[in-house]
Amino acid sequence: MTRRAPLLRIDLSSRVPAYEQIAGELRALLVSGELLPGDPLPPVRQLAIDLGVHFNTVAQAYRALAEEGWLELRRGRGVRVLDRKASPPTSRARENFSRELKRLLAQALGDGVPEKAIQTELDERRRNLPSRSPTKGSSR
Repeated sequence: MTRRAPLLRIDLSSRVPAYEQIAGELRALLVSGELLPGDPLPPVRQLAIDLGVHFNTVAQAYRALAEEGWLELRRGRGVRVLDRKASPPTSRARENFSRELKRLLAQALGDGVPEKAIQTELDERRRNLPSRSPTKGSSR
């Protein structure tokens, strides 16, 4: 039995470019284990039709994830998830995470999301992180 790729949702009215939303949604599925090594992803044109975006938008998202080591892009043979090993976090990665988290929190608070709801969501996301052995230099 073959697995179906999970549905992606993007907001075409968002200020975040569609390719970043697509890459972010896929990255979340990859990190959570909903997409596994060897799983195929929809062809660029099919996903573009499903999401209502230009095929170059999907191609840009796939290329970004391929550069990060998540995907294998094979012309005429499709897109497959790679077995990507976790690497130790760089200071740049930590700074990017901190900056993005601050932006998301400010947006949520500005949109009226209660602090308690934010905390509940963060706790839930933390509980659902895939278990990994701590890497050297990680702060836990």
